[in-house]
Amino acid sequence: MNSNEEIVDYYDQTEIDYKLAWFKKDNPALHFGFYEKEKAESHYEALSHTNRVLSNKVNIKDGDKILDAGCGLGGSVFWLAKNYNVEVTGISLSSKQIQSCKERADSLSLMGQTNFVTSDFTKTPFESNSFDVVWAIESICHAAKKFDFYKEAFRVLKPGGKIIIAEYIRDARPLTTEDEKLLKNKWLNNWAVDDIDTEQEHKNHMQQAGFQDSSLENVNDKIKVSLRNLHEKCIRSLPLELLLRLFRIRSKVQHDNLIGSINQYKAFKKNLWWYSLISAQKPE
Repeated sequence: MNSNEEIVDYYDQTEIDYKLAWFKKDNPALHFGFYEKEKAESHYEALSHTNRVLSNKVNIKDGDKILDAGCGLGGSVFWLAKNYNVEVTGISLSSKQIQSCKERADSLSLMGQTNFVTSDFTKTPFESNSFDVVWAIESICHAAKKFDFYKEAFRVLKPGGKIIIAEYIRDARPLTTEDEKLLKNKWLNNWAVDDIDTEQEHKNHMQQAGFQDSSLENVNDKIKVSLRNLHEKCIRSLPLELLLRLFRIRSKVQHDNLIGSINQYKAFKKNLWWYSLISAQKPE
């Protein structure tokens, strides 16, 4: 089981990969991009469009207080603060990420709208009934027990508050063959993820935590271009990656990240997982 320290080490070491191959400085997104005709026709547009789709899903409005659970380098936090009159708090296990977010917020004059805290999203320092929305993009996969995230999200949400999540969903438990299990692990374990849950497991977690109106929407059609782009970037980089790893210029964590990305695509093509928009509401 990956410890919080191992998850932090993974993100701190692979930050350079994201900076070189995935995002631009004005949108430090660590997530997949959502492609839709006339709304996102390029990689960078798609990264921003992901935020638009999630915000529309839960009808974010001016005045909302939002918690980004696993904010990374703050891409979604800054997008929300620029596009709505909202207060956004981003949390991450990585103090390095949080410091980077604070510096960027200061440079953008967004300190009044944003707040960043080093915290575990399964046990946050916030008071109960504090937020209108809990937002999480490709982060709760790192929770050893996904229910712990939902339980904490329910606690910090105001009555009537909503969760909106973009996450990988396991197709079945157990998988059919040992080869499928091995392929899944070659992806997840290389990304500091122990396991991902099935659709029914997520629904059970939400119900047990107290949420109502839970929904898991399959949005493979929106992310498949972005997923393919990542795979192609990794395949093109592989010869150089192997050489750099041989001379120990690249660390094992950085190398495993690239190999994990290749295997993620292979697992997707074998229908071992799918990508979902998850939403639910805390009763009024």
